Amino acid sequence: MIRVPQTPATPPRSTRRVPTWLRVLIPALLILVWFAGAGVGGPYFGKVGEVSSNDQTAYLPSSADATKVQGMLGDFTDSRAIPAVVVFSSDAKLSGPQLQQLRTAVEVLSDISGVEDGVSPLIPSEDGRAAEAFVPIDTSVKVSTTVDAVAERLAQKAPDGVASHVTGPAGFTADLVEAFSGIDGILLLVALLAVFVILIVVYRSLLLPVAVLATSLFALTVALLCVWWLAKSGALLLSGQTQGILFILVIGAATDYSLLYVSRYREALRVEQDTWTATFRALRGSWEPIVASGGTVIAGLLCLLLSDLKSNSALGPVASIGIVFAMLSALTLLPAILFAFGRAAFWPKRPHFEPEAVAAEDGVPSRGVWAKLGGLIRRRPRAIWITTALLLLAGAAGVTQLQAQGVSQSDLVLTASSARDGQRVLGEHFPGGSGSPVSVVVPAGELRTAADAMLASPGIDGVTVATKDSPSGSATVTADRIVAQGPPGTAAPAPTEVDGRVLLQGTLTSAADSDTAERTVRELRTAFASDGTRALVGGVTATAIDTNDASVHDRTLIIPVVLAVILVILMLLLRSIVAPVLLVLTTVLSFGTALGVSALVFDGIFRFPGADPAVPLYGFVFLVALGIDYNIFLATRVREESRLHGTREGVIRGLSATGGVITSAGLVLAATFAALSVIPILFLVQIAFIVAFGVLLDTFLVRAFLVPALIFDIGRPIWWPSKLSRTEDPR
Repeated sequence: MIRVPQTPATPPRSTRRVPTWLRVLIPALLILVWFAGAGVGGPYFGKVGEVSSNDQTAYLPSSADATKVQGMLGDFTDSRAIPAVVVFSSDAKLSGPQLQQLRTAVEVLSDISGVEDGVSPLIPSEDGRAAEAFVPIDTSVKVSTTVDAVAERLAQKAPDGVASHVTGPAGFTADLVEAFSGIDGILLLVALLAVFVILIVVYRSLLLPVAVLATSLFALTVALLCVWWLAKSGALLLSGQTQGILFILVIGAATDYSLLYVSRYREALRVEQDTWTATFRALRGSWEPIVASGGTVIAGLLCLLLSDLKSNSALGPVASIGIVFAMLSALTLLPAILFAFGRAAFWPKRPHFEPEAVAAEDGVPSRGVWAKLGGLIRRRPRAIWITTALLLLAGAAGVTQLQAQGVSQSDLVLTASSARDGQRVLGEHFPGGSGSPVSVVVPAGELRTAADAMLASPGIDGVTVATKDSPSGSATVTADRIVAQGPPGTAAPAPTEVDGRVLLQGTLTSAADSDTAERTVRELRTAFASDGTRALVGGVTATAIDTNDASVHDRTLIIPVVLAVILVILMLLLRSIVAPVLLVLTTVLSFGTALGVSALVFDGIFRFPGADPAVPLYGFVFLVALGIDYNIFLATRVREESRLHGTREGVIRGLSATGGVITSAGLVLAATFAALSVIPILFLVQIAFIVAFGVLLDTFLVRAFLVPALIFDIGRPIWWPSKLSRTEDPR
């Protein structure tokens, strides 16, 4: 509960002069405006795929080699298609009739909508038990639909006893699209249901949770409408990952802000008979902490604009837009709805007009779990904060077990994957990098030098060059010449030149997303740099390398910046230096513990193959930026009470007054982020666990024990250098 005056105050003159018709009109207009926004934005839940992209190269900085090469590939091939690798396998050697049947099946794939011309001939493996073909997939249509159609056709046409898979870049793209397909439905449903159950338990009311959920859902709908059109205009980049985080963030934040307002409104109804006056009293008591909390979250999120990765820098403004609408809905729509229902919103436990009882409580509950916890802290503050800090430090030690150097593309999706199965088959019968070559763009005069370096690499199985007149569009490069891919005696075609550059492609001996392939690409780049070859190296492997390197750079840069920004905001808000420094340090300690425990769980229980380098960054931004909300709720109330009752008494009173709100908000936020785990993407599942566990840790351990006990033990110096640090306790 939040502090309220001991006696009912006379309503402000502005509220007394508002005529009845205006009291009805203003809330009605607010509700109608939000309903109109939700009505327009609702249909956009099913249209996000039209303006989003899961292509990694779209999110790399323009200066990255992989980005430059990706932009040039279409000039060499006259196509923007991405390759799908069709692979067949059998336990026994494929017979002549079986191979002919497979050739026929592959030849007619170009009849499928979305498959471009240029399907390669069927290529049998050396052991005779597998065969592969390369199928260009048009990216202007839905890749997953085309891949599904190809897979279905092959399953129908393949001989008995021969398994077929569609893998390669197109196959993995289809897997990602399928995994993200549940964002608009399953994710939203699970998140809303979890919040609804928690609100029912907290308020033991039916109407109030519906009002709070409507506030969150309308905020999300209008935010999505705004983000969709910004993405449509090209002002923002949107991906399935960003979309999922936006959904969860808006629902969690809007609900948290709503809980604070509901608490203030319920208290106001106990000292005001008139619901209009109670509404204004609640708004005066809640708008400042809501705006301060939301502004802090936005400041932290906008630090992501410093990121080299566009997937990170785009998340900052997208999530900030969501937070803005979360604040607006909690300060406009929810007050209008609750004013319309009045005390009935809390049915069956309606708050009664009882100013005498409120005066007797002195604004702070004297009974309950939080009052008892305050008594415990009063008796043993130092033992409590030292024990809690040691416990957190022990958990933080697990950070050393976190493997956040990146994971292979085949491990991104946690559910069954035909592309992953096909990649495994390719590795057993063909060079592992088939269909995902290393692409090297080099000046035409340095073609021979670059080709020699590629052929000398043990990680490269073969090299081709893009050509003008070759039927296949490429020719094999050997140690001494370019070999025509045609009938004997055919002259070698000339390489295709674009702005004086040519394209070489090398087939990797290992899977394109393997550690071995990454070493090969890094060694090639080093070799080109050492001999002065002006080569740009791209492809699937190079994209993964550049993405991971950019993620590590972002993590190192942004985390200190976020800490500095939040520290400054807290100093301005609390008008102190010591208190903000300690609050930030406890938040960092909480984050370290959450990350350390998560690392042990990921490795020891879930057996995850590793983590993306961006996982610690995202976990930090969300835990610190959102966790600071609870710091603000607690610290501002403690400061308010300290001015009246002294610092040590103010800590106990502040904890008793805000414990219920912070606990409810923490449970809601943890539940909403946990809902991200229904999307079977490794990155989102890991973020869901880290943030959900971290929020619970922050709510029940850091805010309940560590921070109050630490402030109590330090006493007045916690407010240094403000006047409050030099003022003797009133008692």
